Amino acid sequence: MQPPVFLADRAALESDLVVLSGAEGRHAAIVRRLRPGERADVTDGAGLVAECVVAGPADGGLELTVLARREVPRPDPAITVVQAIPKGDRGELAVEEMTEVGVDRIVPWAAARSVPVWQGARGERSLARWRLTAREAAKQSRRAWIPEVTAVASAGQVAQLIGKAARAVVLEPGAAASLGRISLPESGDLLVVVGPEGGITGEESAAFDAAGAINCRLGPTVLRTSTAGTVAAAILLTRSGRWS
Repeated sequence: MQPPVFLADRAALESDLVVLSGAEGRHAAIVRRLRPGERADVTDGAGLVAECVVAGPADGGLELTVLARREVPRPDPAITVVQAIPKGDRGELAVEEMTEVGVDRIVPWAAARSVPVWQGARGERSLARWRLTAREAAKQSRRAWIPEVTAVASAGQVAQLIGKAARAVVLEPGAAASLGRISLPESGDLLVVVGPEGGITGEESAAFDAAGAINCRLGPTVLRTSTAGTVAAAILLTRSGRWS
């Protein structure tokens, strides 16, 4: 059984004794009930991992002795999923699954046909939930890098991201090209655009085409917007060699 993963800032991981306090410490001591001598890993979410053993209790948490440290390189090619904001809690489900599978950046997209509207305090709360979901899913899946969840993007901003990507695809069920067969670069940003439940508008599609994206299908079935990004990422992870 692999040891659990917790989060701390980089400065804390540079010490030979790491103190887990606050929410992380309570989770380690009370929920996981870790005992002296048990293994645990601590990461800063930006590539640094400290392999530790529990030394004993601390105020509200645990003290861990660092056995070794390692730096995990940033994944390359990197995978970005532009996720149209879905209804209800399906957005958080999408973020959780994409984080577990290995997506490196998630861009919430206010598509024309997205039902939820992220504005003001409601938008801030929704974005905070997506980021917290990514953080917790990264710990569960033992990732050294927590995926970035950006601010909500407009169609114009998505087009700019497409223009900067090494390869950008828009998922369309009826597209002639298959994501499993298109050529992929060996390095850079692989970007996938996932539309909303009601589909991508003609104006959005034209803007993305002009920016350099190609339309691709995943397979013979039509997936929900909350699962399409995860499936697309799995295909890219396999074909790029990251899952080898």
